[in-house]
Amino acid sequence: QVQLVESGGGLVQPGGSLRLSCAASGSISSIYDMGWYRQAPGKQREWVASTVSGGLSSYADSVKGRFTISRDNAKNTLYLQMNSLKVEDTGVYYCNGGTHWGKGALVTVSS
Repeated sequence: QVQLVESGGGLVQPGGSLRLSCAASGSISSIYDMGWYRQAPGKQREWVASTVSGGLSSYADSVKGRFTISRDNAKNTLYLQMNSLKVEDTGVYYCNGGTHWGKGALVTVSS
């Protein structure tokens, strides 16, 4: 059973940047599709970005051009670089790989 642990969340001002990491307890090289989801207060969890083995990535329209997803199979880690953050990006960010989910990292964008 692979466990996923997110880190890198925190409080940032609008326009700022954060990088989230998702460290896996085992190899992620066999997990074809990995992604990030988020849940804002009072809202349902939504998909943010995904990447597959081989490097192809996709993004929700709301983050396209601002967020970059990447994975390092050698380090068993998934990343999400978030730039030009907006207040509406606030939420708990979850890492997903196959049937595995992390417990989430809180990102708060506020002045």
